[in-house]
Amino acid sequence: MLITLCYLYLWARWGPRSAALVRSTVRRLHRSRCSFTFCARQPQPEERVCLRIGGKVFCTGEAQFLDDLNRWSVLLISPLVQPEKLLPAEHIAFVTESVSAHTENLQKGPDSSKEIVKWSDFCSPLAYKPGEPFKLIAEASVDNFSSLGIAFLEDRLQMDNGMVPHRIVSVHLEESALKELAQEAPSEKERSTDMDAVNPAGKSGLSPGEEEKSKLEEEEEEEEREQEETGAGEQHHLHLSSCHECLQLENSTIESVKFASAENIPELPDDCSSTTGEKEDESLQKGVKRINLAGKPPNILIYLGSEAAQGRFEQVKCVLRECVDAESYTIYQLHQEQVLKDPWIDNSLLLVIATEEPIPEGSHKQFMTFLSKGGKILGLSSSFTFGGVQIKHKNKLRKAVHELVVSRKDSPEVKLNLLVSGCVFEEGMKGDGSRVKVWSRLNNADKDPVIVHVAHGSSGGEAILSQAHLELDSSSMDVQTEEDFNLLKMSNTKRYEVLKEILTCLGLSCESSEIPVLTPIYLLSPDEEIHLAFLKWLEGNVDAEGLRTSSKVSLKFLSSCEPKVEVTPSLVPVITEMGSFSSQHFSLSTYQQHLQTKKLGKILLFTEVTTTTMNLLDGLMFELPEEMGLIAVAVRQTQGKGRGGNAWLSPVGCALSTLHISIPLHSNLGQRIPFIQHLVSLAVVEAVRSIPGYEDIELRVKWPNDIYYSDLMKLGGVLVNSTLIETTFHVLIGFGFNVNNSNPTICINDLIAKFNREEGTDLKPLSADCLIARTVTVLERLIEVFQEKGPNGVLPQYYKYWVHSGKRVRLRGEDGPLAWIVGIDDFGYLQVHQEGKGVESVHPDGNSFDMLRNLIVPKH
Repeated sequence: MLITLCYLYLWARWGPRSAALVRSTVRRLHRSRCSFTFCARQPQPEERVCLRIGGKVFCTGEAQFLDDLNRWSVLLISPLVQPEKLLPAEHIAFVTESVSAHTENLQKGPDSSKEIVKWSDFCSPLAYKPGEPFKLIAEASVDNFSSLGIAFLEDRLQMDNGMVPHRIVSVHLEESALKELAQEAPSEKERSTDMDAVNPAGKSGLSPGEEEKSKLEEEEEEEEREQEETGAGEQHHLHLSSCHECLQLENSTIESVKFASAENIPELPDDCSSTTGEKEDESLQKGVKRINLAGKPPNILIYLGSEAAQGRFEQVKCVLRECVDAESYTIYQLHQEQVLKDPWIDNSLLLVIATEEPIPEGSHKQFMTFLSKGGKILGLSSSFTFGGVQIKHKNKLRKAVHELVVSRKDSPEVKLNLLVSGCVFEEGMKGDGSRVKVWSRLNNADKDPVIVHVAHGSSGGEAILSQAHLELDSSSMDVQTEEDFNLLKMSNTKRYEVLKEILTCLGLSCESSEIPVLTPIYLLSPDEEIHLAFLKWLEGNVDAEGLRTSSKVSLKFLSSCEPKVEVTPSLVPVITEMGSFSSQHFSLSTYQQHLQTKKLGKILLFTEVTTTTMNLLDGLMFELPEEMGLIAVAVRQTQGKGRGGNAWLSPVGCALSTLHISIPLHSNLGQRIPFIQHLVSLAVVEAVRSIPGYEDIELRVKWPNDIYYSDLMKLGGVLVNSTLIETTFHVLIGFGFNVNNSNPTICINDLIAKFNREEGTDLKPLSADCLIARTVTVLERLIEVFQEKGPNGVLPQYYKYWVHSGKRVRLRGEDGPLAWIVGIDDFGYLQVHQEGKGVESVHPDGNSFDMLRNLIVPKH
């Protein structure tokens, strides 16, 4: 009873003025250089509790210092704060620690029924440190810092990156730290860009009430003066000095006493400035998007209704991750039971609705609330509509591939083929038609709308609703025919372009910030004797530090990996000890099993990430003994190249290699060097189609240097560079082909899966290590045959797989003369027959063959 009476007395006197109590205490603690913390945990024994609200406490402890900022990866200095005046005397420096909403199970974010306080509205950020927990150093006035603390205690504080704050700690930045902050300050342009992310709309972090003090603040100052005169609060407590028994509450939770003593005691009031909500609305009206801070990502939620199939969630999640910057967003499933009870609305950047089920009324209301607060929604063949948009069923469209015409801002319209849900949107939208825009229509007689953009409210809420399956590709179970498979695969790149444009419109970043870090090289060999012989050769061909210099990439040979050795584009360490090698993307034993050569590919330089494999062999190939055939293999390239200087994209799943071969000038092949690219293209196709059971996989060659799926899509290419030294050609052959990366185009394992569906077979997927070894093996055999028999020894096999037999083309342009492809001449050039002019050869380095339009045109 005593505790209850004490609590009631506390509440009667201090309850309505909790903000005043916190502010006055923060002022005194700040002047005394004590540290103080708002945290969601039990305080340490040496800390003193000032206030408990629910599971959160405001406590004090020993003074803290933060003098070392070396571990803070990026520094952000407010453009409105002069470096020499980083922390005015009346300002407080503090660290906010926050965790992902997923860690909190989406349940501990701000209560949407209360007034939300945005972190960036009340402080100016100084530095941040990515990771979990994500940490932010910021500065704020005493009053603004107090407002943040009060909002934190009452579960009303919202981080701009969608994470959940779980601790706010005051810190004392020493002079050296302040200097470091000032020295590391970015340029004005960088400051502006970074500050937009942390502090939207260019806010200084000072509330409007600072310039003109409100009556409430004046009353708080008067309260503080009264306390100082009477001695209240001298021990930095918020308990009453006149009630000794009240001190026993320090280790009790006030909220538990409240519920034990009375049912109708009101919640702690929201004493933050009344202008907060107005400021947030103003920012949103200006078009400010919820931009995530570097480090932990905002949430993208996927709603699937009552569908419990994990496969559907993974399907949608996978396509989203391939579009957005994977380092900036986290994707979760929003279960149906979470829609009404969890505070996801304020913790999410985008809601994806991907179910055809009717949306329950309560859920629909929540989704509209999300939109009214500036949320973004993407509907993927869903039944969700609003704003006068209505759906019309057309069952004849269901589970069928149809051509869409997509309108694009300031760009030509795009045509692509997609699976359609069986629904379209009604023409003549009801309500405010100016808020509804048609983005895409079916290319049919009715021109049915299938993608619409709908704006909602004044806070920037918007939705893009699609009745075309942007999330499905040719692997979908709804794809029944080869024609549909081909149409979807040929549109796959455009599908990603359209989806990225939609996501960008909804405020997400689809530009990947991830730059793969270059990795060391491992020296490997399937033959231990050759490996030892190479190491013996190295002893006399590197300097004292194990360095082999080259104008392109110098190699530093080490027996084991040394952490201090940096990997750069011009200098790469090579680990010679094979026992320490392991990779999830490459198996040396698999490579060894399938490499059946006399010379080629015996010395292997393997790396996870490099600029381009074409540069790695440059410093070795001219002097290395011929029996030590060199090959460089990478999982990813950051600067891969194709013919004509084209960029060569190389995501994980490609087979990427550069092989060195030596060809005598006076040999059959030495006299016909352009034939090498044809032999390599043929070797890639043969590497697959020579495996028993895989003979009918539709993998083909296209002149002069491409690997194709049928005559429809490219999935690989070859690049050849040759250097003549005396009487020997030193040839570097770069080849890459898609093995296990279905997107954005097609890969070999797609063709195998397609064949299995059509023929009822169970062929296993192939791996890059297997196919690289088989390609090198086949190539060595083809070179031997060519050297012995010349072009006629390999051309019958080449023509068996090439895509041009009997094809008619136009020369020099779309209106040029017609000609028929005849074959390849003795030097590897394409032969065409034109009526009245006979057969002529076309040089591959001077002309471009447009496969899709059947044009042969001069290259400029």
